[in-house]
Amino acid sequence: MNKKLVNFIVKKYLRFDKKNPFISISAILAFVGVSIGVMVLILSMAIMNGTAKEFEKKLFTMNYPLTIYSKFKNSIDESVLTTIQEKYPHLQFSPYISSQAIIQSGDSMSGGMIFGIIPQKEAAINSIYKESLGDLKLRKYDIITGAGISDKLYLNAGTKATLYFTDLNPTGFSMIPKMKRFTYKNSFKSGLNAYDKAYMYTSIEALRTLLKRPDNSYDGIHVYSEDAFEDIKQLREDLKGTGAGVIGWWQQNGNFFAAMKMEKTALFIVLMLIILVASLNIISSLLMTVMSRRKEIALLLSMGASEKEIKSIFLRLGTIIGFSGIFCGTILGFIGYWILDTFDIVSLPADVYGTAKLPLDLSSTDFVSIIIGAVVIVLLSSFYPASRATKIDVIDVLRNE
Repeated sequence: MNKKLVNFIVKKYLRFDKKNPFISISAILAFVGVSIGVMVLILSMAIMNGTAKEFEKKLFTMNYPLTIYSKFKNSIDESVLTTIQEKYPHLQFSPYISSQAIIQSGDSMSGGMIFGIIPQKEAAINSIYKESLGDLKLRKYDIITGAGISDKLYLNAGTKATLYFTDLNPTGFSMIPKMKRFTYKNSFKSGLNAYDKAYMYTSIEALRTLLKRPDNSYDGIHVYSEDAFEDIKQLREDLKGTGAGVIGWWQQNGNFFAAMKMEKTALFIVLMLIILVASLNIISSLLMTVMSRRKEIALLLSMGASEKEIKSIFLRLGTIIGFSGIFCGTILGFIGYWILDTFDIVSLPADVYGTAKLPLDLSSTDFVSIIIGAVVIVLLSSFYPASRATKIDVIDVLRNE
């Protein structure tokens, strides 16, 4: 194949065609369309990944990597905790008792979930609780609530609040809910309203006394693990026959992350259509070039140029337009990424998304998928016009044109 001839003709066809400006305009639109498509895809995937990881971070903190739960009443006791602590010294454990409760201060009331915990053990695995605890020394009936609860009930440090529990006390001929006055100490902000308006913490002794639970029994154990996906397998095996099970944070929020993954996939497909639409301009531009250059193509074929060389010319034209768009779109995408990550151009409501800054995180897998998808579309768009260029009837074209 004569590479010099191919390169010469490609350079000629890439110049702006003053006789047929629509051909060049179509090629420019194809270049711009591919660039915009790649740029938008990069930014969209970065935002989707960043948002998913931000929620994962929040959920990871408040849900804990692993949770050992009781399958039957009072099936988790001190012996279970001691056994797994000895077998898994690299893990951290925080036993708890939990109950639904209503908290009241004055005329205001709020419902939620209260956890009875050992403050030091909980602080070791829950950074949000640790920040709210600070240097406080909690007594038996002290309470820490989410910021949503304290704001709603106008609680200040030292304020007395009454808690109503779902368990009932028999009194003569009637049943009344258990209640107890607690001293409010502080509040925490997790970044997610769902937790800030529902979670409360007190001492494990307080709930054990109020709910009349046996000494050294627990409803569950929160577990901190650096490799939860592996540790859950081992814990599941060791807990067989104990009346306890174990669940990971990703299983507790499986529907949420499945929905986000589906949205990300749908967004990827929809935005890839931008590149597909732009590639139609590549097809139309090359086809118009073929139609306007039929005489030149026929002359080249009559003078000994091979069909492979003709096909190579138009394949190269299409790929130059498409690959230039991909390259330019990639640069624009990373520039946009840097701008959004560096400057607070987009501000988010922190109470909804858990962060006021737009979260960005482009994974290498997504980036490679974008580039491969764009390259495949460009190559397919270039192939059809290139194959059409070799179908010209040389004798008929030379005779009539």
